[in-house]
Amino acid sequence: MEILHSISELAQLRGPLFLAIGVFDGVHRGHQAVISTSANHARPENGTPVVVTFDPHPEKILRPQAAPHLLTATQHKIALIRDIGVAHLLVIHFDKQFAATPPQDFVGQLIIHSKPLREICVGHEWSFGKDRAGNLDLLKRLGARFNFNVVGIAPVKVKGAVVSSTAVRHAIEDGDFAKAAEMLGREYTILGTVGHGDNLGKKIGFPTANLSAHSEQFPPNGVYLAEARIADVLYHGVVNLGFRPTVSSGESERVLEIHLLDFNREIYGDDVEVRFVQYLRPEKKFENVDALVRQIRLDVSQARELLPA
Repeated sequence: MEILHSISELAQLRGPLFLAIGVFDGVHRGHQAVISTSANHARPENGTPVVVTFDPHPEKILRPQAAPHLLTATQHKIALIRDIGVAHLLVIHFDKQFAATPPQDFVGQLIIHSKPLREICVGHEWSFGKDRAGNLDLLKRLGARFNFNVVGIAPVKVKGAVVSSTAVRHAIEDGDFAKAAEMLGREYTILGTVGHGDNLGKKIGFPTANLSAHSEQFPPNGVYLAEARIADVLYHGVVNLGFRPTVSSGESERVLEIHLLDFNREIYGDDVEVRFVQYLRPEKKFENVDALVRQIRLDVSQARELLPA
């Protein structure tokens, strides 16, 4: 997949261009409908479909104190978009200066650098530009004026419920992975980078990889059987998510750590994609480290029993 980082780079692509534009946090079924519609419309016209998204999530800039946890940080989102077969992705840097761009100017830049612009496809409620003044109606007016088509994708529903990033986020918060998977069209995963911890796990015989999860949405605290994908190889492990009450000194942030079964190599700095397979037990505070170790042995034993034969 070719990744572009400025609107001007669109001029390098063979026209006509079909742009699927959105934040695409989670790349859920609604987002997939926008992306696939754009690609399907481009095919019979021998056009080039391009997915256009933003980094960081606009809410992180516009309302940093109220911004939600992400379903997918940019690195994870790019990987998911690549997985659905997208050939060209434009990632626009979103900052306060870009946020102040009038919507007409933003579309004008797309028109100038596309050779030519044939279609813009968005979700039906997508808003953009300064003060979010841009919407589907404005796009259609600009399309009629500058001769490009505009497609607004209707809400996608699963079992009568509208698919949205907010709905998926709530399902994850509740630990309802089945509902989240229905809306995502895939199992929910978290992408984290392995960082250095306090090495306590190694000292007690259960080394763990501490994952920095790039502000992605966590499920409820607890211990889980999990799958971990590292460099396209799948491993199983036991995840502990929470505040580590037995050994912590008042940690204020939740820790995501995974003990990989039958695994013995250093992976500091590597990306690990984690899927929560099954909830095993709540996080709890033990009397001492010895009691914690006994429980971890039981957790690992239970996890192995749950693995497919």
